[in-house]
Formats: sequence, structure tokens, C-alpha cells
Amino acid sequence: MSLNTKNRDSEHHDDSRRAFLAQTAALAGVASVGMLGTGCATTPEYRLIPSVKQAKVTPPKYGETIRMAIIGTGGMGGGHLHTIIALAKSGQEDVKIVALSDVCDSKLAGAKKVAEEKQGIEVDTYTNYRDLLKRDDIHGVLIASPEHWHAQHIIDSLTAGKDVYTEKPMTLRLDQAMQVREAVLAHPDQIFQVGTQMIMLPKYNKARDVIKSGLIGKPVWSQTSYCRNSTTGEWNYYGIDPEWKPGVNLDWDAWLGHLGPREWDPKVYARWRRYKDFSTGIIGDLLVHVMTPLIFALDSGWPTRVVATGAHVVDHDMENHDQVNLTIQFEDGHTMVIAGSTANEVGLETMIRGHKANIYLNSRHCQIRPERLFVDDIDEERITCEDIGNDQDQLRLNWLECIRTRKPAKSNIDLASKVLVAVDLATRSMWEGHAFTFDPSTMRASRS
Repeated sequence: MSLNTKNRDSEHHDDSRRAFLAQTAALAGVASVGMLGTGCATTPEYRLIPSVKQAKVTPPKYGETIRMAIIGTGGMGGGHLHTIIALAKSGQEDVKIVALSDVCDSKLAGAKKVAEEKQGIEVDTYTNYRDLLKRDDIHGVLIASPEHWHAQHIIDSLTAGKDVYTEKPMTLRLDQAMQVREAVLAHPDQIFQVGTQMIMLPKYNKARDVIKSGLIGKPVWSQTSYCRNSTTGEWNYYGIDPEWKPGVNLDWDAWLGHLGPREWDPKVYARWRRYKDFSTGIIGDLLVHVMTPLIFALDSGWPTRVVATGAHVVDHDMENHDQVNLTIQFEDGHTMVIAGSTANEVGLETMIRGHKANIYLNSRHCQIRPERLFVDDIDEERITCEDIGNDQDQLRLNWLECIRTRKPAKSNIDLASKVLVAVDLATRSMWEGHAFTFDPSTMRASRS
């Protein structure tokens, strides 16, 4: 059933690669009607065709071990691997990582070694993720591949009958997000989670309740940020292995997917978040964390108009911007202001401004402070929120629990779709110099 990298033969490897390239060519020739936001406005929308047949997977019962796999064993995938094993060892969940997939032999071998030594079981490895998805003994798949592969990996995993946890952002472009949305809605019995961990922080649930109660009046506008600094350039901490050899121990064509063919570039392979064809940079990698829970708390509908600016202030070597500023308007008129930087770590205070009172969210708790005109009607109040520990661990545990209970996961498709509208339109606005709008009735984006 499994393809172990140390035992694979070259004929199987060549067949898998040929099949991949044939499918990529087919996808490049199947354009759907119309255009959606694509981030850089040069990439046509292609239908992502499921390439793995439905497998019959029976959800685990209580008392049964959850068997899961990881696609992408690099930085984030490796982090998930270590943490999920630790959660199992501490007794917080009965889960085993039984299969891994990556196009790089050394990453795959390293992850396999860790998984086997720490779990005491044999772990199968695959250079072609489709072989992994054909198995009927895997309950859930965690996707930690680069952003340009998320959509295909999600759709194939759902079609193969697996529950899915995908790293953020959900997809690279908006057209891909809408196709993933279709796939998730077409598989209502399967669990789908997006890895934006701050959604688990209790303060955002409290803020949502306060807003719905009407205490602060109409939410007028909000602000948040994700800012950090670097002396050497953001994401340059991902190392480059001089032993990587495309065609020998790394399938560069498979990694590129629909964004190939291109000349081998180890910087792009290791630090793809710095390049606009492969990532939206600060917006999709950092701002989604703070944007997602705020959108959840406000419940203001879909983003309908976005304008954004980006600049190369310090890190001129990075293709993506090192300073970004977004203004997002929603269906109900609410406006969200977001700042992001990888050149200065001092951000904005996270808060929601209402007509009658404001909610301050910089700490673990919710602080309610009335507007001056309403001090006689509304008392200042501190809503204490529990310390849940590591919010990313809680998001992982939420997904694993939902695999058992079949209840919807916290960071769901509706929320993730709204976030991707904001991400994609902001990215296009930066690169093209225009405001962009989104029509929820047609689910289409256009230049304003």
C-alpha cells in the first residue's frame, strides 16, 4: 500500500512524475468562464480537477486512535509533527501520524525518523501525495505545503474522503478559494479546518457576544496589526541545503506545479514567502491570524471593498512588501484598518470602535469603555477571559476532536472564504494601484 522512499524504484518515480506533469498540463488548458481576483492579475483562473478517487474512510470512534498524515514536511509541517506527537504523549488526544509526503527526500527522511522514533511505529513516506491519499486507513490529512499547492491538496484530500486541516492562508488566490469552498460544501460530512489559531482565543468569542447584545451600539470601525522586525530580512531564516539536487533528491517540477516550469532557484524553494508569485507575503502569512478572529467577532458579512498600499522600506531584496496597510469595508458598512510590517515591531492596538462604546482586545481580556456621550448609560467593564495556553495547540485539538464528534471545526470554510476575499483584493490593490470590490451576490471580484 505504501511507497517508502528508501525502497522506491526509479520506474515508479518516473511514472508518478509523468502523471503529475500530464495533469498540470491538462489544468493549464481548462479555463473557467470569467475571472476572479488572482493577486497579481496575470494568472487566469483554472479549474482544479480532483485527481484522487473517493476512498471509503470510516471516522474513528471514541477509544480508537486517529490515524493522520502530513503533506509537506518542511518548517510548518515539521512543527505540526513534533507538536501533535507531544499532544498524544501528554494524553490530550489519541492520535498517530502514520504517513508523510514531500517532494524533497531529505525533509521526508528527517520527518520519518522523528515520527518513528517518537511514536515507536513504522511511518510510510510518499514523494507523490496522491499515493498517500489512496489509502483508506487515514482519517485526516494536515496540509503544510506552500501556498500555491493548498487548493489542489485540499480538493484532492476531500475527494479522497479525508478530513482536512490546512495551513493558512487557505489558498494563494481567490479563484482557488472559491473552488475550495465548492469542494468543502460538496462534502458536508467531512471536517475542514484552516490553521488561523487566534480564532481559539476566548476574548474574540466574548467580543462577539458583546456586539450581538447591542451594548456598544453599531460597530463603526476596527483596527489590528501584525508587526515584527528583522535584521537580515523576513523569512531568510529558512536555510538553504547545498545538498538539494533537483532531479536527484528533490522534484522541483512537482514543487512548482502550475507555476512552472522555471529554472532551479534554491531561494525560491526555501523562502517562497518572499516572492509574489508564490505568496502574498505579510498579508497571507501574518495578517490572516489577526484578521480572522476580528472578522469572526464582528460578523459584518463579506468584505465588499478593499484598498491597500505596500512598500519596500527596508528589505529591498524581498519581492513582496515589508510594509503594508489595508482598509477593508464590509457588507454592513463596517471598516477594518490593518497594518503589517516586517521592518518595525510596534503595531496598532487591537480594538473595535462602536457608536456607544469601544472594545479593547490587546490583552487576554475584553475591556469595554463607553464613549463620552454614553458614560451615564454604559459602565466601564473588564470581561475576564480564561488562559487557554497555546492557541495553536487548541486549534489542532479542536480539529482532532471534531474528527471524532463530526461537529464543524472552529476555523471554518465560511470564515476562511471571507478572509481570502480580503487577502486577495488587498494584494491586487497593492500591485495594481486600484481599489477592488467584491459582490457577495455573484461571488465575483472586480477593479473599482
